[in-house]
Amino acid sequence: MINSTNGASSQAAPTAPYSGPSYMPALVVLTSLFFMWGLITSLNDILIPHLKAIFTLSYVQASLIQFCFFGAYFVMSLPSGYLVEKLGYRLGIIIGLSTAGIGCLGFYPAASAQSYPLFLAALFVLASGITLLQVAANPYVSVLGPPTTAASRLNLTQAFNSLGTTVGPYLGSIFILTVVTGAAIDKASEIATVQGPYLILAGLLFAIAVMFSQFKLPVVRGTDATTAAADDHNVPSVWKHSHLVLGAVAIFMYVGGEVAIGSYLVSLMSQPDVAGLQENVAARYVSLYWGGAMVGRFIGAVVLRKVKPGHVLAFNAACAILLLIVAMSSAGKVAMWAVLSIGFFNSIMFPTIFTLGIARLGRHTGEGSGVLCMAIVGGAIMPVAQGYFADTIGLLPSFFVPAVCYAYIVFYGLKGHIVRSVPDREISAGSARTNM
Repeated sequence: MINSTNGASSQAAPTAPYSGPSYMPALVVLTSLFFMWGLITSLNDILIPHLKAIFTLSYVQASLIQFCFFGAYFVMSLPSGYLVEKLGYRLGIIIGLSTAGIGCLGFYPAASAQSYPLFLAALFVLASGITLLQVAANPYVSVLGPPTTAASRLNLTQAFNSLGTTVGPYLGSIFILTVVTGAAIDKASEIATVQGPYLILAGLLFAIAVMFSQFKLPVVRGTDATTAAADDHNVPSVWKHSHLVLGAVAIFMYVGGEVAIGSYLVSLMSQPDVAGLQENVAARYVSLYWGGAMVGRFIGAVVLRKVKPGHVLAFNAACAILLLIVAMSSAGKVAMWAVLSIGFFNSIMFPTIFTLGIARLGRHTGEGSGVLCMAIVGGAIMPVAQGYFADTIGLLPSFFVPAVCYAYIVFYGLKGHIVRSVPDREISAGSARTNM
């Protein structure tokens, strides 16, 4: 028996050994998903300077890459949540992988047509598939085991997402981002560099979809409509859970801040008053930003078994604010390394906010996951906002935008995540039985 009614699973240490079934094989298979969408998402940080140079875009225009990618989360998350509730996690994952593969295929005609709008359309389709994967996989990992270690478990699997985001920029710097200078740009050959890598990604996504169609994932009862109790259909709306709604704002702020920083790292390190690096060299340093998140998540998986997740979340957000203040008040490589170091403190934020947000949602877990994933649209809004300030007041001062985002996360970690009154009927719905 899995008891997911420990209400604030984030607030208490485990009181008894977990005696439920082992989900290790399923968790191992799921790590491939986290790795793939991490790699794909971080490639946007390479596409931005690459397409900015090819199409001669402003910062705001180049930020439309992130706007279309993360805008898909806003449009598709709630439909994805309902789909996962109706079809279950496994089918949701298969459909998500297939959709993402189709989006990757779209890069080939976009490059052939040398069309920036077609690139944006392909990114939207790709991100729609990733959205469905996020909506299905994140809560699924959370319920595969005891609730008291949900944050630790999701941080561990998210560490492999960070492995993907670490590898992505490095591979992108080699296969996509080349040194382009003014009149020397050969538009056709430069833009064609994206075709091969994204065709390979499409093949991998379709292969993983086939693998999941053959792998029997365990069913965790009581966490979607396909396994909910027969009398569990009149529970209050998911929007009545304040910790979920405030958690959605926290996800918006976190993803917005993280993506805004990643989007402008190459441009920041290329500036003469910071590091003066060539773009293909600077792109490799972006791997350190995401690699810090990977290391932090492995460490966080251990720390979160001992320390309250809300406290760890607030501490890390405060450290990120401090590093941004250091960067904005200095210049040169101090600013560069301060911003890169934020990746380490970003590490536990998304999985921790996510598990705090879906705590005690019962059969609404899938829908709640959709609400949280919808908030990932912050990754579309905040880079555009920072791009506006970068165009008007300068790139380095514009990093005050993510600092504001982290300030809200401090609040959520200290107060906002606390579970308020949850109806008894909803609590009982959260008790899950397993069926292998």
